[in-house]
Amino acid sequence: MAEPLVVTAAEAGQKLVQYLQRRCGAPQSAIQRWVRTGQVRINGGRCKPFDRVAEGDVVRVPPFALAEGNGGAAAAPDREPGRSSGDVPGKAVPPLPVVPPLPLPPPLLIVGRAEGLLVLLKPAGLAVQPGTGHDDCVTARLAAHHAGADFLPTPAHRLDRDTSGLLLVATSYARLRALSDAFAAREGLVKEYLAWVAGYWPHEGAQTLRDRLEKQGAPGREKVRRVAPAGAAGPAELAELGRDAACTVTPLRRGDAASLLLVRLHTGRTHQIRVQLAGRGHPVMGDRKYGGPACDNGMLLHAVRLALPGGERFTALPDWTGPWKVDEADLP
Repeated sequence: MAEPLVVTAAEAGQKLVQYLQRRCGAPQSAIQRWVRTGQVRINGGRCKPFDRVAEGDVVRVPPFALAEGNGGAAAAPDREPGRSSGDVPGKAVPPLPVVPPLPLPPPLLIVGRAEGLLVLLKPAGLAVQPGTGHDDCVTARLAAHHAGADFLPTPAHRLDRDTSGLLLVATSYARLRALSDAFAAREGLVKEYLAWVAGYWPHEGAQTLRDRLEKQGAPGREKVRRVAPAGAAGPAELAELGRDAACTVTPLRRGDAASLLLVRLHTGRTHQIRVQLAGRGHPVMGDRKYGGPACDNGMLLHAVRLALPGGERFTALPDWTGPWKVDEADLP
């Protein structure tokens, strides 16, 4: 008889299917079959696959659940050490080689904590999720370093691979849902970026940029184009011309060759800052995809400040060097 599972505070709020996928590792189709046939019960009662579990709920699963989650393999029969089922009796069999465990990937720098939340400083060049040509990413490192967690820490949003800066990671399902709702509503949420752009930024004060952006290309190879300034066409035409994008840009330093800008996002479109600035003749330094000049420090775009609806605020400066270095005195 399998021991019942007890829902922890970090796991509370998940749908039963999600919860059991995490706990048992079984496919969703198998879990739905267990639930449908009454082999899964919550607090002794019948349940449905998409019921949400609460802290302290006792979830009974079939005795074979963990084995099925590991591929359905039954326990191997007893045999002599170093001998397989096909060995010839009396013939010496060499012992199996000892395979050393894989080394852990480098840890991620944690620059802030709150209830149900880690704030990471993501380095440039590290993707948030795995993709074609790269396995090392934020989610893989979180899985390796938090393998025993009740709820695997999960990024609540994304940053471009070559963008550095603050990344929010939920350590409980309830916080993940709250952050997802905040990003969707964008009420009380503030995200600000630092960007060095090519050329002399012509505006002295804050300017709000509005455009319609359209994403093209396969996942991992997306490119975004600025199809029209917001409001440049009637409602019917705009419906066919991508999605609204808006941000407010405040210059911090202006020079003939490059300018340092503080960008506050009002929408969260793919490559938004890069495309809106490049579309005005000021691509981000090091952003070769959208026409930026080469830069020894890489792409100079950094998520520098985050404020959440509950009042939590986080700041982390970039590690740019030389003429690109930014100090706290630069921030308004």
